Amino acid sequence: MSREAFGLAYDAVLAHWPHGTTTTTLPTPYGATFVISHGPADAPPVLLLPGGGATATGWYATAAALGATHRVHAVDLVGQPGRSVPDARRPIRSAADLIGWLDALLDALGIPPTGKVGLVGHSYGAWIALQYALAAPARVGRLALLDPTNCFTRFSPRFLLRALPVVLRPTPARNTALLDWETGESGRPGTAGEAGGVAIDRDWRELYGRGAEFPTVRPVTGRPPGAARLAALRRPTLVLLAGRTRVHDPRAVERRARAAVPGVETAILPDATHFTLPDAASPETHARIARHFR
Repeated sequence: MSREAFGLAYDAVLAHWPHGTTTTTLPTPYGATFVISHGPADAPPVLLLPGGGATATGWYATAAALGATHRVHAVDLVGQPGRSVPDARRPIRSAADLIGWLDALLDALGIPPTGKVGLVGHSYGAWIALQYALAAPARVGRLALLDPTNCFTRFSPRFLLRALPVVLRPTPARNTALLDWETGESGRPGTAGEAGGVAIDRDWRELYGRGAEFPTVRPVTGRPPGAARLAALRRPTLVLLAGRTRVHDPRAVERRARAAVPGVETAILPDATHFTLPDAASPETHARIARHFR
């Protein structure tokens, strides 16, 4: 019953994607990877990576903004909630495995090693995107990181304490309670853009809660890259930070990003919280992401 409820919730958010969206499941050495795609088939590719506990479905507004000029592929992370299925014989255990998984996925998408893929990541997905851009710069064009975690600074201790019950024993109620606490007054479920601030889409909130009942693998993560590694990042990089995030100090993240990454473009979104990105971001935010990839 839990898996059925998760599937219904997944389909409800997937229905928000624009007309012409397609889905496919692609083989990789680490498991079957579910991909949601939108935009002209021959347009430059952009890969969208969700945060931990989230799915590819939440990128619908970003895909609509990018889809006029790019072929957008949103991915369910292997081992996280969604429709990707990890290979029990070869689990992802390290950052090197994540790099290998993305290499194989890009190959399966028909993006050659000499091609350039744009990367957009939110939260944990931003950490994966940054790791890949540092490890495989020849395959990466432009990079956009939305409220990235463990990329430039560590998590706030207050957030870690609040998230501990979700980490130790996730349940739908605990997942949505963390969501509601982090988003505060502006995050009450509703229709994005309603009066009173940015609101979490009801369908997305339901899906995020249901993800607690979905079997997952503990995600591979690590410390923020050192200054020398970040200084080697030569890809045009956009860092958008949630001004009301409770996950970390956005100003400290911005300072470190500006000090470490050559030519980085940063902005703090005053009304955004960590979990209102990306699906409930403002149209201006999605337009800014789209401009970065032109």
